[in-house]
Amino acid sequence: MADHIVIDSRAGYLAAVETIVAGTGPVAVDAERASGFRYSQRAYLIQMYRRGSGTFLFDPPAIGRFDELNTAIHAAEWVLHAATQDLTCLREVGLDPARIFDTELAARLLGMPRVGLGTVVEELLGIHLAKEHSAADWSTRPLPEPWLNYAALDVELLPDLRDAIDALLVEAGKEDIAHQEFADELTRELITVRHEPWRRLSGIHSVRGIRNLAVARELWLSRDALARELDVAPGRLVPDAALTAVAKAMPESKRALAALREFTGRASRTELDRWWAAVEAGRTTDDLPVLRGTGDSLPPPRAWADRNPEADARLKSARAELTTVAEELSLPLENLLTPETLRRIAWTPPQPITPETVADALREHGARPWQIEATSQVIARAFVESVQSPDAGSEAVS
Repeated sequence: MADHIVIDSRAGYLAAVETIVAGTGPVAVDAERASGFRYSQRAYLIQMYRRGSGTFLFDPPAIGRFDELNTAIHAAEWVLHAATQDLTCLREVGLDPARIFDTELAARLLGMPRVGLGTVVEELLGIHLAKEHSAADWSTRPLPEPWLNYAALDVELLPDLRDAIDALLVEAGKEDIAHQEFADELTRELITVRHEPWRRLSGIHSVRGIRNLAVARELWLSRDALARELDVAPGRLVPDAALTAVAKAMPESKRALAALREFTGRASRTELDRWWAAVEAGRTTDDLPVLRGTGDSLPPPRAWADRNPEADARLKSARAELTTVAEELSLPLENLLTPETLRRIAWTPPQPITPETVADALREHGARPWQIEATSQVIARAFVESVQSPDAGSEAVS
C-alpha cells in the first residue's frame, strides 16, 4: 500500500477541497478520536474518499474549521459506518452532512448478526479488514504509517460496501425504512446532558450512606475538572475503582488517604491535596445527595412487578408480541422499537388505549413512521390483553 500523507496545512486542505469536488458519487467519511486517552471527543484524524478524487487524511487540530469542504460536499451523500459515533466530532469542525448512508445501521436493519466494519466488509466484499489500530491514541504525532494505512482503508472500501448493502436493502424491501433511519440519525440529539453524571461512576452502587455518596460525588467532580483541564481521560488519572474505594473507606486524614492501598492511579499521589480537599468537602457539605438519583428515569424493569404490576404486565405482553414482529421482519428488536420508548409507554400508557393513541404516543417519543405502522396496533392489543390475562406478568424482561 502506498504511503499516505496527512494534510496538516490550510493550503493543502484547500487544494484537497478542489480535488474532492471534482470526484463523483458519494463521499466516504470516517473520523478517529482518542477515546480512553483524551478527555475530549474531538477528531484527531478525518478520512475521506471519493471515486475519481482519491483518499484524503486530514489533521483537524492543525487545519481548524472545514467550512469550505462542507459547503462543497454538503448536498452529496456521505457514507459512514456507525454515523452517530462520528457526527458530533465532525460537526465540531464544521462538517455537517445533509444526507447520509450508514452502513452499520443498514446492516442491522438487514438482520446481520455482527455489524462491525471488518465483519461486514468480509462478508459482503470478501476482504479481510484488520482492526488492530481501532483503539489507538490518535492524538499521537506523527501518526505511524501502519495507522494511516488502516485509517485510509476504512473509507476506501465504504462506497463499494454501500452499494452492496443498498442492493440487499432493495431486495428485502427495506430501502424506505433505511432512509427514514438515516434521516433520523441526522436530527437526533447525540450529546446527552446527564443529570448528576457522577452517578455513572463504576461501582457507585456499592457505596452505602449519604455522606459516602457525597464524598464519591466530590471526588468525581474534582477528577472531571482536572481531566478536562489536562485533556486526559479521567480514568487515566485515577480509576473509578479507586474513587469508590475512598468513598467507602472515608479516610479521616490526608495521610490515611495516601495510605489507602486501593487508591491508585498516576495522579493519586501527585494530586493528593486535590483529592483530600474533595474528601473534606464531601464529609462536611450540607448539600447532601439523595440515595437514588432524581430525574425522569424509570425504575429498572425488574422492580416493576412490585412497584407497578399493571405496567409490568403491559411491558411483558407487548415485548413478547414485538419480538415476534421483529423476527418476521428480520430486525433486531431494539431497531424495531427502542426499549426505552416501549418502557415509557408501558409505564404511562395513553388513555384510552387504541392503535391511534398508541401511535400518537410513539410519535411523541420519536418513533419513525415505519416503526409506528409496524408496532402501534400490536402494542395496543398487547396492552389491552395484559389486563385480561392473569399470567401476563410471569415472563421475565431483560
